[in-house]
Amino acid sequence: MIDLARPSAHEVPPFYRNYLHLAQGDHLIDALQRAAERTWRTVERIPPGHDDHRYAPDKWSIKELFQHVIDCERIFTYRALRFARNDATELPGFDENTYAAHADTAHRRFHELMREHDQVRAATITLFKSFNTEMMCRSGNANGVDISVHALGWIIAGHATHHMEIIDHRYLGHGST
Repeated sequence: MIDLARPSAHEVPPFYRNYLHLAQGDHLIDALQRAAERTWRTVERIPPGHDDHRYAPDKWSIKELFQHVIDCERIFTYRALRFARNDATELPGFDENTYAAHADTAHRRFHELMREHDQVRAATITLFKSFNTEMMCRSGNANGVDISVHALGWIIAGHATHHMEIIDHRYLGHGST
């Protein structure tokens, strides 16, 4: 396994730095696995039938929030794949609210979303394990900022953790675990 140090804050665009901070572990694969474990600890505390809950009328439901985490992970891994393969094409950003509005999570079962989450995370881990050091150090431009493949992996882990903290605090009224 490639053992690159955690990226420093100056290697990550400012709006992603909190995600980098929230990622747990000393190695990227460990951070991705820990984020998945953290997700399941949160899921276990969601009361049955509470997955459509919104903590405010204009906020996403728990299912919509999980779909957001899945969608973002797919987008970030796509970016990592393109950059790792030395594709210099600038990639656009995306509107997370448009994605949420068109995901139709109201008609999905929560356990299906969680199965999808686990499958996407397994694919993410497999992808990052396949990258050699040179690939991990490559970077590209997405949403108008330069970012490395390696940093994208850490952002994936931290992004998931960020949203589990939101669920814990705002949806379930618990402290972070």
